[in-house]
Amino acid sequence: MPATQGEFRNADTKGLKERWKAYLNDKRLNVTTQREAIVEQFLKSTDHISIEELLAKVRRRHARVGYATVYRTLKLLVDSGLAMERHFGDGQSRYEVAGDHHDHLICQSCGLILEFEDDEIEQLQEKIAQRLGGFTVLRHRHELYGLCPKARGIVGGSCPNEQSKR
Repeated sequence: MPATQGEFRNADTKGLKERWKAYLNDKRLNVTTQREAIVEQFLKSTDHISIEELLAKVRRRHARVGYATVYRTLKLLVDSGLAMERHFGDGQSRYEVAGDHHDHLICQSCGLILEFEDDEIEQLQEKIAQRLGGFTVLRHRHELYGLCPKARGIVGGSCPNEQSKR
């Protein structure tokens, strides 16, 4: 059975924080209270979070954190390999904690982003790469864009995004 959203998150937050501290040390960057609050909140996130969303969450505890500080910290997290920047066609950068490979299913109406993994798709990609010139796949991004049942207007159809908030 394919894995679903949230199953890919690295439960080892302590290990991620150690990697973060090693990165800061290696780059001779300061450990600041605001930066650490941003990193802490980001590593707890299970969604694909925008700068604005992360800023709002961090400001609940640290009201003086600014947009630029969140932006720069996320850039450092990406550079350190602890975060991945994603673009899902809505004109906004979103970030997720780096972890196991997974693909995405995105509703173009409500913005829902579902993560999934499917061994059959992975094997088919390998076969296609071999057949079309003997390629070896090193990495890929697989994003499927569509509409959830509610957005499609299906009678009684619900949005998985609304169901997950209950």
